[in-house]
Amino acid sequence: MTKKEHIAYWITNADKDWQRAERCFRDQDYVFSLFCLHLAMEKICKALWVKYNEENFPPKIHNLVRLLKGSSIELEEEKLIFLNDLNKFQLESRYSDYREKIYKECTTDFTKNMFKKAKTIKLCLIKKLQ
Repeated sequence: MTKKEHIAYWITNADKDWQRAERCFRDQDYVFSLFCLHLAMEKICKALWVKYNEENFPPKIHNLVRLLKGSSIELEEEKLIFLNDLNKFQLESRYSDYREKIYKECTTDFTKNMFKKAKTIKLCLIKKLQ
């Protein structure tokens, strides 16, 4: 596959995960919705990593900020803080000792706000792929 095809792979799968996150939100499954939202953002970050690196295979990590740092993409501190906050949904929701806490945190309003912020960053990152 070419570099362009690798990038397209990550973006196509990010779109699918974003749609899955929206479906989970409509079903009021907020924790899994945010997990899928993280997956979508991770795949966008991996597409950027591929664009800005010689290799076509990004590192097998899930930390959004680390992926972006490996791609030479610079974002405002506020956006990096948000992405770091979003990181917890790829891990903490998987373990029982965090579950109760995270389920209480993920209200409708909280999740809606996370989507709003993520969408702004998503659009910013997609522009950097063009």
